[in-house]
Amino acid sequence: MSTLSVFIDTPAVPPHPEVRLLTTFKKDSNPKKVYLAGSEYLNEDGQTFVPPLVWKIKQQIVNDPTLSSEYPSCSGIPEFSRRATELALGKDCCAIVENRVLGVQTVGSTGALRLGAELLRRWYNLSANWRGPVYLSSPCDDSLAGIFEAAGILDIRQYRYWDAEQRGVSVESLLEDLEEAPEQAVVVLSASGHHPTGADLTQKDWRLVIEVMMRRRLFPFFLLPAQGLCLGDPEQDAWPLHHCTSMGLELLCAQSFSRNFGLYGERVGHLLIVLKQNSMLLAIQSQAESLVRTLWSCPAVGGARVVATVLNNPAHLAEWREGLRGAVERCMLVRERLREKLRLLGAPGDWDHLTQQGGLYSCTGLSVQQVEYLSKRRHVYLLPNGCLNMSCINSRNLDYVAESIYLALTSLP
Repeated sequence: MSTLSVFIDTPAVPPHPEVRLLTTFKKDSNPKKVYLAGSEYLNEDGQTFVPPLVWKIKQQIVNDPTLSSEYPSCSGIPEFSRRATELALGKDCCAIVENRVLGVQTVGSTGALRLGAELLRRWYNLSANWRGPVYLSSPCDDSLAGIFEAAGILDIRQYRYWDAEQRGVSVESLLEDLEEAPEQAVVVLSASGHHPTGADLTQKDWRLVIEVMMRRRLFPFFLLPAQGLCLGDPEQDAWPLHHCTSMGLELLCAQSFSRNFGLYGERVGHLLIVLKQNSMLLAIQSQAESLVRTLWSCPAVGGARVVATVLNNPAHLAEWREGLRGAVERCMLVRERLREKLRLLGAPGDWDHLTQQGGLYSCTGLSVQQVEYLSKRRHVYLLPNGCLNMSCINSRNLDYVAESIYLALTSLP
C-alpha cells in the first residue's frame, strides 16, 4: 500500500491579492496604519456597523419559542423572498402583479450568482450546452469570472466601463461594446454601487444601455449588492431594474443583504428571475430547486428572518431606511472632506470624482506605483487598482490619509 497521499501533486493556489494585502496590514506594527481595502461598511469608530434595529430583532428571534427549527424549503423562507422581491422591483411592479417573478433565497450574493449561472448554462436559449458569452465590466469584482466558470460557462468577455483618464464611467465605450456583442449574450450589470469603482450610470445612461440591450437581444444579469447604501434610497438604487421590467425585459438579479443589514456572517442572498410569461414559472422553479439541492440543499434561516421582519413591519422599515440615509450621508461627508483636504494640500489633479461617485467604494485614480508607495512608506493600504472603501476613513485618520495621498502624488515622478 502506498504511503503517499493521493493529493501529492496538488499545487497550492497563490493567496488572493486582497487576502495577501490584509495579511500584510495585520503584520504591520506602525500605529498609524490604515486599511482602506475592506468590503464591510464601517462606522465612525472604525467598527463593522450593524444597525441597532438588527441587534434588537435578532434577540427577539432567539427568544421566540414559536419559531420552528425545521429545515426550510429549497427556495427558502417565502416571506423573505416576497419582501426581497418587492424591495428590488417595487410592490406595484407589473411583473409581480402578473405573477412572472420567481425568487429563491441563496447563500449570499455569490450563491445567487452561481444559481443564476447554472440556470443559464442549462436552459438559456433552449440549449443544454450553452457556454456564453457572458460580459463583465472592466474592472469588476475578480470573483465574478470564477463563479461563471465554475458553472461551466467558459466564454467570459469584458465591456469597457471605467475611464481612468476621466475618472468616471465611459458610457460611449460601454455602448460600443454592447453594440458589438453577439445577440443573446448575457451582460452582468451593477444596478448601483459599482464595485470597485463606486461610479454608476445615470438614469439617462441607463435608458441608452437598455435600448441597446433590447435591440441587440442581450440578456441582463443585475447585481444589487447593497441596495439603499448608494443613494440612501432603496427605490432609487434599484431604478435600473424598475426600468427594465417596465420595458418588458426578462432578467436575473443577484441581491445581497450583507452590507445594508449588517448581516455579513449570515450570508443572506436572493436570486430574482423575471420572466416574460408566467406559464414558465413552475418549470423554472422546479429547475432552480433541483439545482439548490445539489449546491447547498437549503439556505440558513436566521438572517433571512431578520430581513423579513424588518421589511414586513412599517415602523421597522422606516427605522431601517433612516439608518441607510445616515450611513450614506456619512460616506458623502467623508468624500467631501477628503476632496477638500486634498485641495488645501495642493494635490495635483481634479478630485471632484470623489464626490461624483457613490456608495462605499471609490476609484481614486492612483497608479500602481503610488498605491505601493502608500503601503510601504505610509502604511495606508488600498486595492492595487487604487480603489478604496470610503467608510474606512473617519475623523481620526482622514488628515493622515489625505496627507499620504498628497505625498504619493508629489513624491513619485
